[in-house]
Amino acid sequence: MQDEQDIPVTALIEEFLGARAVRKPSEHTLMAYRRDLNAVLKEMGENVTLGDLSPKALRAAFAAFAAGRAPASVYRAWSSWNSFFGFLVVDGVVAGNPMPAVGKPRIPTPSPKPLRGEDTPEQLLLAVNQSDERQRDPWPERDVAVVALALCAGLRLSELLALRAGSLLGRPGERRVEVAGKGGRPRAVPIEPELDAVVDRYLESRRLRFGRVSPADPLFLDRKGLPLRRGGLQYLVESCYRRAGITDRVPRGAQLHALRHTFATRLAEDGANASEIMRLLGHASLTTSQGYIEVTAAHQRAAVRANRTNRALGELSA
Repeated sequence: MQDEQDIPVTALIEEFLGARAVRKPSEHTLMAYRRDLNAVLKEMGENVTLGDLSPKALRAAFAAFAAGRAPASVYRAWSSWNSFFGFLVVDGVVAGNPMPAVGKPRIPTPSPKPLRGEDTPEQLLLAVNQSDERQRDPWPERDVAVVALALCAGLRLSELLALRAGSLLGRPGERRVEVAGKGGRPRAVPIEPELDAVVDRYLESRRLRFGRVSPADPLFLDRKGLPLRRGGLQYLVESCYRRAGITDRVPRGAQLHALRHTFATRLAEDGANASEIMRLLGHASLTTSQGYIEVTAAHQRAAVRANRTNRALGELSA
């Protein structure tokens, strides 16, 4: 019988990925796990076995891996290996997790990046609702539904793509959208009648284009009737920004996430606490949700500072 210490690490990685696949994460998540695990493993040489994974060897591999890479990339790889060893511990393959002995960079919590401008979300929705004749095949009902679900339910790009026609459930006045978030964590976000009507209008336009809609069908389609994919959804959102003339109000690198951040920031502005924001957005950490409240407080402070009366007081004291 093969000694467990001689088991190839590549085989264990495949077992880990298989176990993760049962949780139904996004294809992007599984690819990231595979890429991070194999990239660090490559730094250890060829034919690495379980017995080679000592804290000293892992530290050396991570040091080599970190050269020339951003701290966020190193942190993500560390998290992937931490999850991998957690799996091995639960399965009884190893007695303990060596990753606490491997250094990791400190990553500051990223600041929220909502759309800039008080009325920008409303301006965006109004513009997208208009049929743009410059498009080859305008479909404003679908575009408004995409933007509205991100703005009024805070859905991520992967969550929008995973929605089914039957994902909106409940009685009138108590509707909700059920989402499989990061790590397969399910959550339900309340849907107000106005958003419910926007989705119903989109589904009716879809029936006119492509016929019957079943609850198990992907919710969003492209103009050919095929399920909308990641690149297509990103292009759709960018197109909506251009049509509304607000590209200069979208934080760099945010794109669809700017809509989700706008949802969270407005929740904070309207009095939601960090725990409520955490549940609605599906955050794993309360610290992430707290960031929206801190940003809102900073905006409020800036608004007070801009008050002309305060400036007059300053002149008096001078």
